[in-house]
Amino acid sequence: MSNPLFQEFDEVSSKAWKQKIQVDLKGADYNETLIWQSLEGIHVKPFYHADESESPFQPIPNHPNDWNIAQSLFIDDEGIVNKLALDAIERGAESIVFKATTVFNIEKVFEYYPFQKVPVLFQLEFLDADFLKKLIGFLSSHQAQTYYAIDILGNLAQSGNWYHNLKQDHEIIANVLQEYPHENILAIDTSLYQNAGANVVQQLGYGLAHLNEYLNHFYPSSAEGQTVAITFKVAVGPNYFFEIAKIRSLRKLVSLLAKEYGLSINCHVWAEPSKRNKTLYDYNVNMLRTTTECMSAILGGANTVSNLPYDAIYHKSNEFGERISRNQLLILKAESYFDVVNNVADGSYYIESLTEQLGEKALELFKDIEKNGGLFQQLKNGTLQKKIKESAQKEEALFNEGALVLLGTNKYKNENNRMKNDLELFPFVKTNPRKTLIEPIIEKRISEALEKQRLEDE
Repeated sequence: MSNPLFQEFDEVSSKAWKQKIQVDLKGADYNETLIWQSLEGIHVKPFYHADESESPFQPIPNHPNDWNIAQSLFIDDEGIVNKLALDAIERGAESIVFKATTVFNIEKVFEYYPFQKVPVLFQLEFLDADFLKKLIGFLSSHQAQTYYAIDILGNLAQSGNWYHNLKQDHEIIANVLQEYPHENILAIDTSLYQNAGANVVQQLGYGLAHLNEYLNHFYPSSAEGQTVAITFKVAVGPNYFFEIAKIRSLRKLVSLLAKEYGLSINCHVWAEPSKRNKTLYDYNVNMLRTTTECMSAILGGANTVSNLPYDAIYHKSNEFGERISRNQLLILKAESYFDVVNNVADGSYYIESLTEQLGEKALELFKDIEKNGGLFQQLKNGTLQKKIKESAQKEEALFNEGALVLLGTNKYKNENNRMKNDLELFPFVKTNPRKTLIEPIIEKRISEALEKQRLEDE
């Protein structure tokens, strides 16, 4: 039997590679020419090598063996949403995300639902103790795998107010957690931070501080040794490798914090594409953006991936847009074999390096937040809102300069593209003056100002 091919070649060190590159640059400066700095302050090198790793790469804790294709549905008419859910499952959806703004008829929504086969996720924009207990009782009696994804701090950050008030919101969650300790009740919604313009380090640092608030409040020292179920909702942006590393780093940070509390955290990551880089003009390009973002989510180790329809920012939910968004994920799973290997990124020197660097910077940010009172305190005094705005403005400045490209919007524009008569939804930040306890964190797309001007010029 012959020797493996690569044993015939001498190993080449990183120093030798760099010397060869320097020769090929013919006098140009290596650092200025080939190393670029991300918005997170990470210097990205032209190559990565095994001999630059200080220690062996550690496996990602709680990394899933597979991932589910999720379909998001809004509960308006219970009978209609039931038919839509069953139809989506028939067409390939492997889990359903139910969104609701008020209580609903539970039995009607879940009539004929295949509980044993298809997990359920919720995105509830209200907090009703009696309804929540009724919902949990119903779904647990059917042995449904359910993620209730309740995030009272996330609601405060997004709306500026509690559902009821600080005391009542926390009491409701504490009572539900005590009564149903094995259910997936709590969530950390970091998608808000990303969609508002926070960079990757901020998303991770704020998410970790967000989790720490819940562990501090709901899991006292007597809970040591307990297994805690937490859902992390993340928005995946366009920086392909950074987003893969972001989800991997998130799992490592959660595991690290759990050890400090003597807990074991079952971390379920629910990912969806970011809205921040989606465009109104040349909207079909959004399909390409969401495809690469879903790829990052899968390779990073998300448990559940729900796609964003290409026309979601300006069209009401429609059968074609939802079907195409679901089929994008089905192609990745059924035709592109993204379900064959569950740890593709392991051992990639670049991704492993990004995972470590993002984690280290996020941990520094987390410690600074805790030193200054924690996430809740920084929300109250407006520090988080200010930091996210600063990050968003840097990104928008790059967009305005043309350094950050959105095809069809600030580069390669189709001047004949007209959108004014196609808007079923208002695609820009909505202003709704109201009294709030804190300044809410506002989601905003990068291209909004330019698109407003184009609409006026049509």
